[in-house]
Amino acid sequence: MPATTPSLGDILRADAEDFADAFGVEDPATEDNVTEEEAPKGFCVECKDQQAQAFCEQCQEDFCDVCGSMIHRTGRRRQHVLTKLDVAAPIETDDTAPAAASDSEDTEKEGEALEGAMAVTFSADSGRAETGSGSFGAWISERAKYIPLRLTLKERKYLRLLEAALNVSEYTDKVDILMYGNKTKRMVGQIRELCAILSGLVLASDYKAGQTLFEDRQFEDNEEFFQKIFEIGRRHKIMNPDKMRNEYGKLMYLLQDSQQRDVSELLGFSTLKPIKTVHAVLESLNVAYILEDEMVAVATKEIVAAGKSRAQVQLEIKQKERALEYLCKAYATHECPADVIRQCLYSIGDNHAFLRFNRDPCDRMLAYLKANFNPLKADSNSLSLAILSGRDGARLSHSHSNQFHYVHQTLALWRELLHDMFMLWHSADTDLLAARHAYRLTDTGQGLHRVQPCPRVSAAAHAILHRTQKAVGRWVGSAMIHLGDRNVPNALMFIDKYNQVSSILNPVVRVLEFLDSHAACPEPTDVSRFVEASHGSIDNAKKLILADFFRSAFDGSGADNFFDAGSCIDGRLTSAWNWCSAIEKKPFFNIFLLAGFVGFNGGPEGFN
Repeated sequence: MPATTPSLGDILRADAEDFADAFGVEDPATEDNVTEEEAPKGFCVECKDQQAQAFCEQCQEDFCDVCGSMIHRTGRRRQHVLTKLDVAAPIETDDTAPAAASDSEDTEKEGEALEGAMAVTFSADSGRAETGSGSFGAWISERAKYIPLRLTLKERKYLRLLEAALNVSEYTDKVDILMYGNKTKRMVGQIRELCAILSGLVLASDYKAGQTLFEDRQFEDNEEFFQKIFEIGRRHKIMNPDKMRNEYGKLMYLLQDSQQRDVSELLGFSTLKPIKTVHAVLESLNVAYILEDEMVAVATKEIVAAGKSRAQVQLEIKQKERALEYLCKAYATHECPADVIRQCLYSIGDNHAFLRFNRDPCDRMLAYLKANFNPLKADSNSLSLAILSGRDGARLSHSHSNQFHYVHQTLALWRELLHDMFMLWHSADTDLLAARHAYRLTDTGQGLHRVQPCPRVSAAAHAILHRTQKAVGRWVGSAMIHLGDRNVPNALMFIDKYNQVSSILNPVVRVLEFLDSHAACPEPTDVSRFVEASHGSIDNAKKLILADFFRSAFDGSGADNFFDAGSCIDGRLTSAWNWCSAIEKKPFFNIFLLAGFVGFNGGPEGFN
């Protein structure tokens, strides 16, 4: 029989091995010898294992919310009328086995939690996909232009070689110094030396591949190889800001110098190629329309176990795997194999994980601010956010209300910057490597730095600032963004600065969650007894930590003049780091230690 396109209900309930049959691959079993099992009374006719929650008047069949929404999402079925069923009472079946009966209570409890699990909604503000909305396709199609493609296994091998070569390179030590002599020749010599190290490492790791690449060939003959390996390093860093901390600066400054005309002429080859993104790869293979399929939201959705039963988590994992396999098989072509589609979908999933780790702590701190502090007046003197210049190191003077709004708008701005970090990083990459934007080596007071104009990053950052100002309504303090000056010399420094926000906020959020977990225990724990003895109660300890953070981490400290710190956009982050440097002196530091804190730059999220 000719192969038929499977319904989305089939996709959601099929096992992995069933996909070959679903897409017409030959199999000994045929439709004639497969008997379809009827759904038990009161259960969905599609999946047969979930309680029916809706009745389709046109199909005259009962569906659970998952199958009903997926089957009726397109075509004429989209116009069908689904009526909600009363599912308050549990359904009894004649063939329920004793083992199934023991699980019936869990199934009923999960019914409401799993309701609409596959009918994905989406919020462009949060970037999260949760139930049916056509806006996800438009959002992810635009965002995919900046999402770097996940590295393949072979590319990761090249990455290790690049990291090893950069680790032993002394490029910035030899080039970024004030001395007489021909700087261009020093640059070319150091770049060629790095390429030679790379060539030797490739030859040592894979003799045949190295021999093919470098035997009787000059560096310029392997231009494509060097472009590829340098692009791999740039791409990997964007998705993993905590990696290549020392090597990435050398790499970018090396590539920056290679774009100078006299250096490029002496070098004899170009070191640059565009960063591979999800959209660019799919568009080059003529399958970019896959991003408009709402199943992409399911296949890339991040599964967070917090507050969910094991059964629910397992169900979401299976649904995600099935959606992934469906998309790979439905959109695979001769030019675009399924593995490439899978790699792109995994990359979009990496984007969601990046946002959760880097952007979501801002949302959590905003929620703590609104839940524990009155925006108009302080509940008590100890919980007042008011600061006075000259007291406790503060360099700003704000009333409680002004400080509340100052903290709120700062966290909101950080959130927006981190939400669009991939776009900002691509702009920074363009600014740094633009030959027309020459840099000058300048002593900024913190050593010699490359001071360079950043027009693209500046335009993007000001657009985000303007959007945030409109959202918060009231703006307290300066709106100055330092870029291309002694405070933020170039785009690389700007990106590095705001990638530290999660390193500051994540440990604080973790400690507060640690206190919440002990407060929720039915019986007092040793930790809760200690906190109550030293701070009165867990709630008081939480508010003490929050009040101190919202006062001292946003007080304009961290420098001796208002140009370097104060209330400007970058100065807000400077004062936050200043608070981090004094954490050991805080009266609540013992609570941080009890929670496993080791530092704002140590271990995953600063914890053991």
